[in-house]
Amino acid sequence: LQRLELLTAEEVGRAREESSLPEQVRAVVDVLAGRGSYASQSLQTFIETTNSQLYLHITVYEPMVQKHLESLQSCYGNGLESGALQRLINLLLVEGLTDIQQKEHDILQIETTKGLPNVSKSIPLEKLFLPLSKVSIPPRISVTIGVAGIGKSTLVKLFVYTWAKREINRDITFVLPLTFRELNTYEKLSAERLICLAFPHITEPNCILAGAARILLILDGLDEFKTPLDFSNALVCTDPKKEVQVDNLITNIIRGNLLQEASVWITSRPTAARQIPGGLVDRMTEIRGFGAAEMKDFLDQMFLDNRDLSSQVLQHIRANRSLHVLCSVPAFCWISASSIAYYLKNCVDQPQETAVVPRTLSEIYSYYFKMALSGDWLEKPREGLRIEQAVNNSKKIVGSLGRLAFYGLLRKKHVFYEQDMKVYGIDLSLLHSSLCTRLLLKEDTQTFTAYYFSHLTIQEFLAALYYYTAAKRAIFDLFTESGMSWPKLGFLNHFKGAVQRSLQAEDRQLDIFVRFLAGLLSPQVNKLLSGWLLVKDEHNSFRSQATTFLQGCLNTDYAISSRTVNTMHCLYEIQHMDIAKTVEEAMKNESLAGMLTPVNCSALAYLLQVSDVCMEETNLSNCLTYNVCKSLLSQLLFCHNLRLDNNQFKDNVMELLGSMLSVKDCRIQRLR
Repeated sequence: LQRLELLTAEEVGRAREESSLPEQVRAVVDVLAGRGSYASQSLQTFIETTNSQLYLHITVYEPMVQKHLESLQSCYGNGLESGALQRLINLLLVEGLTDIQQKEHDILQIETTKGLPNVSKSIPLEKLFLPLSKVSIPPRISVTIGVAGIGKSTLVKLFVYTWAKREINRDITFVLPLTFRELNTYEKLSAERLICLAFPHITEPNCILAGAARILLILDGLDEFKTPLDFSNALVCTDPKKEVQVDNLITNIIRGNLLQEASVWITSRPTAARQIPGGLVDRMTEIRGFGAAEMKDFLDQMFLDNRDLSSQVLQHIRANRSLHVLCSVPAFCWISASSIAYYLKNCVDQPQETAVVPRTLSEIYSYYFKMALSGDWLEKPREGLRIEQAVNNSKKIVGSLGRLAFYGLLRKKHVFYEQDMKVYGIDLSLLHSSLCTRLLLKEDTQTFTAYYFSHLTIQEFLAALYYYTAAKRAIFDLFTESGMSWPKLGFLNHFKGAVQRSLQAEDRQLDIFVRFLAGLLSPQVNKLLSGWLLVKDEHNSFRSQATTFLQGCLNTDYAISSRTVNTMHCLYEIQHMDIAKTVEEAMKNESLAGMLTPVNCSALAYLLQVSDVCMEETNLSNCLTYNVCKSLLSQLLFCHNLRLDNNQFKDNVMELLGSMLSVKDCRIQRLR
């Protein structure tokens, strides 16, 4: 072209500076577009006769890429507010999953670590798929983890849209975003059919299957996949045209048996990410939660027309250490702030005996549901639905959704399809009601319709409401969906059964459910929801015995675990805090010596997470023995400033402390 004087030396130089072949082609074509038909014809003739791959690229692949970019821009461009997304631009680079992330419920992970990630390097979003150094190679398998509601899908949306606008990672020819919600709708797929179904505008999938262009395959939401990934027993498949079970297809893509040249990015809640063997993961990143300034900005944006209300909500959140920690998660912050704002606007002037200041999780969610039930939402004026109608309609909707939520929770199922709705007898016409759309979100695409609760905790609260209501009249174990079990009569027997199941469950996925179940027995929650979802004062029949049972679960002979701490959280939800208050007062007065029985140790482990007394410094001087120290190790890990002087420690205790300081999860910064 230069010899034909269709390109200048300077234009040739600029084209050669582009990083990839597609970019070089684009640069040349852009120049020739302004040189008339002779220039374009000369290029086409040359390429046809000398390089069929390049000709294919220009005539087939390049238009296909352009259509793909346009498609992604239209699909992913809505709802991205740049101000709220600054947190997602830098991810934390982590070295695999910690023990807590592998074993504990999302809420417990945040509470235990106090919402603060371990000290990590950060990596900008635009460098997520680049080598970390000049001598390393780009990661093939990248995993990004984050608790429910932290912004994993928003991060994917941000990346795809930014890439589609050609602002980052221009070396990647195709970004192929898929969700596990979509993959759930197929039983068998081949790699080729997957691409053709998900991206019908990609008419020549061979360029992807053959590795002719750099590909990034995104698999969003592993925790929502209906089938666990089994890397030990998955059948090997190397043929991109062969149809296999979808879980087998995914394991073969991750192993590199299929789409060997493609980079793969998987997002997941931490507990689900443990399905992928660590040896297959080249890079793991974590989404961090809100910092103090980001939380304030989020609330200011949420209450844009009322900055005074925003300040009051923030003040209330900061006054409750446990709530403040959980509000580092955007979705939880939104739920909590909505509930607190509703209280401040509607209840603060009420008499003290009727107004309930929301402090516990159950109270926060009771306000949230009361707000939803009455149609009194912050974004719009109060709806003209009469209260009597709202009560009748809401009971039917909450009952239907509650059963779906409860059995979904037992099956670890958080995404539902129309078939699920039919199985659980849910009237699809109800799903269009204003209440239902505030609790259950709908994703409608050309290939499937999916429903999911607006946050995991919404599903758990609905499940607890269903169980609470059903347990009063059930004669069989509600955890056995078929109804085939030994008879179980009376609410208290069902309550004890639920608590025992949560204590025995290895995956800890019932912990927040039982907190809510306990919270429904609190006088404050009954006051909030009586007449709507609960019967006035009915909790009085069960509360005392339920409290005694929970206290009995604490007497564990110094075997303190997160299960024990969760039982203390249940007592807090039910509003029985005598044990914790006694221990907290002793901590303030530095008089813990001699009073750390197994039960008091449970209270101390709980207070290490939530008490303001431990915020600046955790003072455990002159009160620890070997047994007490051993029982508290898992909680002491997360005390940033720990004081242990005057404890007369012997070598065995020093060995315990040494092992604690060497654990990956350890967050201790100062020890004296």
